[in-house]
Amino acid sequence: MTADTAPSAIGLRSERGPVLIALMLSTSLVAIDSTILATAVPSLVADLGGFSQFPWLFSLYLLAQAVSVPIYGKLADQMGRKPMMLFGVSLFVVGSVLCGLAWSLPVLIVFRAVQGLGAGAIIPMSQTILGDLYSVAERARVTGYLASVWGASAVVGPTLGGVFSDYASWRWIFFINIPLGALAIWLLLRGFKEKVTRSEHTIDYAGAAALAVGCSLLILALLEGGVAWAWASTTSVAVFAAGLILVLAFVVIERRAAEPVLPGWAVSRRILAAGNLVSFSIGAVLFGLTTYVPTFVQGVLGTGALVAGFALAALTVGWPIAASLSGQIYLRIGFRNTALIGAVITLAGSVLLAVASSTVAVWQIGAICFIIGVGMGLVNAPTLVAVQSVVGWDRRGVVTSTNLFSRSIGSAVGVAVFGAIANVTLDGQVTSISASAAGEGGGALFDAAHHVFIAGAVVGVVLLIAVALAPAKPKQLFPDPDARPEPSGPEPTSS
Repeated sequence: MTADTAPSAIGLRSERGPVLIALMLSTSLVAIDSTILATAVPSLVADLGGFSQFPWLFSLYLLAQAVSVPIYGKLADQMGRKPMMLFGVSLFVVGSVLCGLAWSLPVLIVFRAVQGLGAGAIIPMSQTILGDLYSVAERARVTGYLASVWGASAVVGPTLGGVFSDYASWRWIFFINIPLGALAIWLLLRGFKEKVTRSEHTIDYAGAAALAVGCSLLILALLEGGVAWAWASTTSVAVFAAGLILVLAFVVIERRAAEPVLPGWAVSRRILAAGNLVSFSIGAVLFGLTTYVPTFVQGVLGTGALVAGFALAALTVGWPIAASLSGQIYLRIGFRNTALIGAVITLAGSVLLAVASSTVAVWQIGAICFIIGVGMGLVNAPTLVAVQSVVGWDRRGVVTSTNLFSRSIGSAVGVAVFGAIANVTLDGQVTSISASAAGEGGGALFDAAHHVFIAGAVVGVVLLIAVALAPAKPKQLFPDPDARPEPSGPEPTSS
């Protein structure tokens, strides 16, 4: 089976089934990893020490993932998806083994960066391969398979993290990735064959380095500003300035590069620019919720961590359900109209969260998170498919990775902005969630979360505007007779 064949059968037992299973297994590595670690932090810190450093377990992982995504996308268009996917899964598994063997928290943090570099290939390659193998109409049905992985991980991840921490060892949260990754690699090697025209390529090493280091510094400044150092400190200004200079240097390099890592057209064409802004907004909303909904439920409503986790899990349940249904909707009313419905639902849920009182029931918070998840599922899936559908094989890796890179940047910016809002509101009034739940500073914590949720509603407005800016009838970009053909299948109606 090749990336160009398009047999009619869809499902896990079809000709393309083994590759679809491999994509689901690969995605599960990242999806489970995003939820399994949080519940294991207490036992991990108790074993390795270094409580003040544990946020870096997440920050450095996010940083490594974000800066590597565009580079993998460009390389995939030059060398093929398969080698990039195999490299990403292998690197993630190697990083998992190293994490499981870590002997101190700083060492574990470094090995988490290795995992992040692997994850930077897995997610964009999974989506790109999906776009290669299935037509637009077929993706309306098959998107649900990958979306279901995220929904299942919302429940499986925290459960496994708790079980391993309480009854075995936190190290197993990393070792569990070994069989999953090995099976994914085996299925990819056996089932996925693609025809890549080998030709001489010029690797834009200077551009890749400037992008990676520049974005790393900017994301580092956003993640640690107001935490590790004050926003107006010399360190903060220096890190921001160095990152900005390197990003500007990257722009100059790309204009002169024969084969740029991130071409200007990938961020300037209307459909692509709108899609990137949508993805950026989704990243900001998502991280705002995952960071502050559990804090609100525990610190203001006085529940335990498990209840707070289930309230947030409603978000990651609503998302895949909506993503699975979105295909049938956009085949009938078009990409933009489907995304507009999702954006309105997301905004409505964000407003409900922003006006929630300190006496709101936990189930109501869960219901609101579910509504927001449904909205984002209806926005994200058709937007990504629309972006992929307007380019051929030779550019699909770049546009997919650029779109997901925008989400990573949005996540980092969201964490920084929402964190700054919370810190300014609290201003040292609350020292811990447990203290707040006991009645000390509960009002201040509610105010902080309330202000963050208002900011989330503002981002919801930006999301709606971004969707509205997308063209109603996206046209094929860069017609190229030598480009890979789209898999056959009916196209969605435009409206």
